[in-house]
Amino acid sequence: MRGDPEVISVTLRSLYVSGLATLMACAWGLPLAFVLGISSFPGKRVIRGVFNALLGVPTVALGLILYLTLSKSGPLGLFHLLYTPFGMSIGQSILITPIVVSFTSNAVESIDLDLRDLARTLGASNLQTSFAVLREAKSGVLLAIVASFNRSVAELGIAMMIGGNIRYVTRLLTTAIALETARGETALSISLAIILMTIVFSISIIINVLRRS
Repeated sequence: MRGDPEVISVTLRSLYVSGLATLMACAWGLPLAFVLGISSFPGKRVIRGVFNALLGVPTVALGLILYLTLSKSGPLGLFHLLYTPFGMSIGQSILITPIVVSFTSNAVESIDLDLRDLARTLGASNLQTSFAVLREAKSGVLLAIVASFNRSVAELGIAMMIGGNIRYVTRLLTTAIALETARGETALSISLAIILMTIVFSISIIINVLRRS
């Protein structure tokens, strides 16, 4: 890897892949988390326990499962998602979904039940009550989102196995750091690592400001 244009390309691709993965994880994770946090039904503890256990799933193991699933001989091979940025986003979204569900459901569950009763007493519908609860839990929801994005952008196993680290196609900051380190280009690896850490810390600071405001 040489030159600023390629570094910019790798950085933007990392933001795109991880940003899209976070959006997808939130699309199906937030509704599920809200149901787990506000409802009571048989098997709820089991579902919560499964998602909590999946928080520590090894990315290489998940990457292998996804590789076998998306390869030409796999059940989803006809979609040709392997070695594509979109395929990496799907893989990363699966990885971070447990973070979205666990963190958000905990935040929703911590909201005082009196708030829900008060909203219903004032004539609020179930949907309006749900929005009131989400508004109170917004700090925890933002924390879930930023934690999910940071986990996604710093991930290596899935990015390497699903993306293949193809130059100008699927190479991300994490895969580029691994490649340049193996080549002995320590200075370039450090520069890329600084960019990655700057992205993570900047987003965390922005989210913290939003939470306080």
